Amino acid sequence: MKDALHELVFKAIQNLQSDGTLPEGVEPPHFVIERTRSREHGDFATNAAMLMAKPARAKPRDLAEKLVAALPANTLIGKVEIAGPGFINFFLAQDAYHAEVRRILADGDAYGRSHSGAGKTVGVEFVSANPTGPLHVGHGRNAVIGDCLSRLFDATGWNVKREFYYNDAGVQIQNLAISVQARARGIAPGDAGWPEDGYRGDYIADVAKAYLAGESVTADGHTVTGAKNPDDLDAIRRFAVAALRHEQDLDLKAFGVDFDVYFLESSLYTDGKVEETVRELLAHGHTYEEGGALWLRTTDFGDDKDRVMRKSDGTYTYFVPDVAYHMSKWQRGYENAVTVLGADHHGTLARVKAGLQALDVGIPKDWPHYVLYQMITVMRGGEEVKISKRAGSYLTLRDLIDEAGRDATRYFLISRKGDSQLVFDIDLARSQSNDNPVYYIQYAHARVCSVLRQAAEKGFAVDLVNGQAHLSRLDNEHEQILLTELSKYPEMVENAAANLEPQLLAAWLRELANAFHTYYNSHQFLVDDKDVRDARLALVIATRQVLKNGLDLLGLSAPESM
Repeated sequence: MKDALHELVFKAIQNLQSDGTLPEGVEPPHFVIERTRSREHGDFATNAAMLMAKPARAKPRDLAEKLVAALPANTLIGKVEIAGPGFINFFLAQDAYHAEVRRILADGDAYGRSHSGAGKTVGVEFVSANPTGPLHVGHGRNAVIGDCLSRLFDATGWNVKREFYYNDAGVQIQNLAISVQARARGIAPGDAGWPEDGYRGDYIADVAKAYLAGESVTADGHTVTGAKNPDDLDAIRRFAVAALRHEQDLDLKAFGVDFDVYFLESSLYTDGKVEETVRELLAHGHTYEEGGALWLRTTDFGDDKDRVMRKSDGTYTYFVPDVAYHMSKWQRGYENAVTVLGADHHGTLARVKAGLQALDVGIPKDWPHYVLYQMITVMRGGEEVKISKRAGSYLTLRDLIDEAGRDATRYFLISRKGDSQLVFDIDLARSQSNDNPVYYIQYAHARVCSVLRQAAEKGFAVDLVNGQAHLSRLDNEHEQILLTELSKYPEMVENAAANLEPQLLAAWLRELANAFHTYYNSHQFLVDDKDVRDARLALVIATRQVLKNGLDLLGLSAPESM
């Protein structure tokens, strides 16, 4: 509807240019079509007249009247009003909403999907947890943000690559290996000889036991078998990394999250990508040496200070492989790239973008895009839940899924914008009440299914052809509110994808559910008047379809009974 109205206003501007009211050759302004806050002011409004008033040398309200008169003939608009300094308010014809119901029923699962991405490739990197322990609830928030963004990009026509970047070397992996080795030698946390920075969770003992037993684990398509030798630190490291990657894979599978690409940090070194990146930065003249270190002039590209690339001891700082990694994304054809990161990584963003700009290969200044998220406070019985015995120092994602269920966990973790604090109330997530938003939304879907079962029990065949022919019988306030909400879905999907804000869809689904529940509680659907009955059933079946489509984009199920 928004797009159709935008096209009508655009043509009205062209008509005024043709008759000399507006000067030809002037590009039409980037006017907006927005939904009004209250239906008494119409369904949509535009600021086009105010933006065009200056080049037209006219008062905005006068120009608004001319724009309205120049609108092409259409069946979309029922009435137009001019308000305030020159806003044009559109009241849609009732059949415009009826046409949207027909479109929902015709498109089915494809309703709300678009081609705005035009088949371009977007890489969404998320989770990217070090394989040093089970995933924690913060990883869960990262996972659901990345997964929902991937689903939204797919729904808007992008070719999506879900990517997991993980560290398979470095200090933390070394600490993992010596922790498992200590356990394999019978040394426990607190004993003499326990590594100072060792991982203390019970899972370390499980990995050590499996290694000594010669068990095999498979991760990312590779199988590693325990060598049983507690003195072979390299073998322990390989086995421990594979074992924990395998466990993380199981956690993500339980959460409904999959990946297309697993990228190893070590490959940046083995494939020479880090050295290649450094050579290119040197060649483009944005580096200098000082104090025995190699520096990158990141201040040339908006950073607050220059950054060390190579320390005086010859090792690279961590942002250099980050630049090399993102350069690999560009080389792999990612026209858009999105990375989901914890808010504590905020300081690295400017230097990575500066490094990419310094390479001078045509990467846009706003590439890649970042979505930052805050950590989570988990509550149960009014008290904060902080740790899990198995992990030793934090609450695992699996713990949360086991307690609250996958759907509730996903919805609660996506329900607020990532950069805002989030309190996860396990008791609320488990409750079957209207206060639980995911229950409330899924219950709306189940209620429609219940209505259809009741119709069958009463011998009422669902006649969608007749229902669509008599949609004009949908004439009460609650039906209009529901029709309006349904019509918002396609633009909601577009906005959530374009703004990298999947929580917009989560919040809107609750509004749609509320509109349906209110309608359900106020009116009978299975009435004797066949035309009214069929029209109402067509409306509620369309509602079920949109609920299902929206729940799917959040990775949630659409139950038929609850």
